[in-house]
Amino acid sequence: MTTARISIDRTAVVAPIDRRIFGSFVEHLGRCVYDGIYEPGHPTANEDGFRLDVVDLVRELGTTTIRYPGGNFVSGFRWEDSVGPRESRPVRRDLAWHSLETNQVGVDEFSRWLKLIGSELMMAVNLGTRGIEAALDLLEYCNHPSGTALSDQRIANGTPEPHDIRMWCLGNEMDGPWQTGYMTADDYGKLAARTAQAMKAADRSLELVVCGSSGSSMPTFGDWERTVLEHAYEHVDFISCHAYYQERGGDLDSYLASSLDMQYFIETVVATADHVGNKLRSKKKIKLSFDEWNIWYLDEHQASDEVNDEWRYAPRQLEDVYSVADAVVLGNLLITLLKNHDRVASASLAQLVNVIAPIMTEPGGDAWRQTTFFPFSVTSRLAKGEILTPRIEAGMYQTKVYGDAPLVDAVATTDGSQSAVFLVNRSRTEAITVTIDTSALGVSAIDEAVTLWDDDVYAKNTLADQNRVGLKQLDGAALAGGVLTVTLPPVSWSAIALS
Repeated sequence: MTTARISIDRTAVVAPIDRRIFGSFVEHLGRCVYDGIYEPGHPTANEDGFRLDVVDLVRELGTTTIRYPGGNFVSGFRWEDSVGPRESRPVRRDLAWHSLETNQVGVDEFSRWLKLIGSELMMAVNLGTRGIEAALDLLEYCNHPSGTALSDQRIANGTPEPHDIRMWCLGNEMDGPWQTGYMTADDYGKLAARTAQAMKAADRSLELVVCGSSGSSMPTFGDWERTVLEHAYEHVDFISCHAYYQERGGDLDSYLASSLDMQYFIETVVATADHVGNKLRSKKKIKLSFDEWNIWYLDEHQASDEVNDEWRYAPRQLEDVYSVADAVVLGNLLITLLKNHDRVASASLAQLVNVIAPIMTEPGGDAWRQTTFFPFSVTSRLAKGEILTPRIEAGMYQTKVYGDAPLVDAVATTDGSQSAVFLVNRSRTEAITVTIDTSALGVSAIDEAVTLWDDDVYAKNTLADQNRVGLKQLDGAALAGGVLTVTLPPVSWSAIALS
């Protein structure tokens, strides 16, 4: 049997955990909002039309911030359409996803939904078709207490207290030709800097996210970040990263090592940002907001006719059904985000419901957990205190895309009284016995040991079989003399809680 060794050093601290690393994303796309979080005729719907069965699952998932309302959608969004009496709100064409937007869920309703799930709003402003004035107006409407035209309009609309939104995204994927109003890095950097300066004139405590590249495969990757930050560095706090992964051509070995690409992405953006900061002789460090990341079978959707010119209401779009292998990769991506939490201070799993999502719903019917739900929910629940980088001694395997990749990846967390270790086994064929030196953590008991795996790595949860895949007990886990021993099944993600 294959073996690996891990040692945990209590002083190898990455960073204290900022709960915003467990964020998600709701865009007005497909059935994410309508028939997803909002369905007035559903048996569980509340007075606002929100499905309470979905609320329960989102709470269980453990999301802490929600990026809204896009995404590509935001580059055509007129926020004024989404407030006031619902019967007076206009129906608009959404050019991003070629569908019709009713505006029945808007800024105020979504903020009320966030109170139900206990999450923080991360608002994106439209810098595609609009600009500084609209951003300032939205900021005033949302955050000013009272006594101005727009704050009083919010109060008249039934929301007396300000939404007090702290994090704001300055547009979305402005380097992408698919983006309505996309720009060069120079043009966007200047606009983002002016918008950020104006917003911070209204409130210095805002945390602003400037758009980085929409993917590491973009031809301008790296140079985009450099140019944008040369304009906006002193006015913003974060730069965004977006990354999606999928298995291609049956190459499961490379797919299971996808986190190596995410690591490259993070290191490149950090190096670029620090280069600009040093060039400007700035004392600040730009953080990364990995505000779109997930598994997305984009190739298949681009080959389909889901996005067309029929102008439908809430069409079924991007409704990927995820496998065990997908969930293992997602768990490994989350491990990578945690291992880089000193710079990746915020992240948003994209998206939350129905659209490439951990939660699925049927109109008038059930809501259920996808396979990807489990590694996120368990990590969000167990990760506490500080993140520790473990030292890993494990074998390698060959991949076509990334060359040699480690068979095992892991990260640990501790708050002094409770600790957790999160691991993946990337081997398609071999169980791996891992011995973990936990003596530095001062633990003496295993409180929980779970794993996500299946004999069929492509097993999925569907409407017809909603509980086909779930967490299993990690059999044989033992802790003695400060040494934890676990056997990881092939293609698996596992979590062990210790005290």
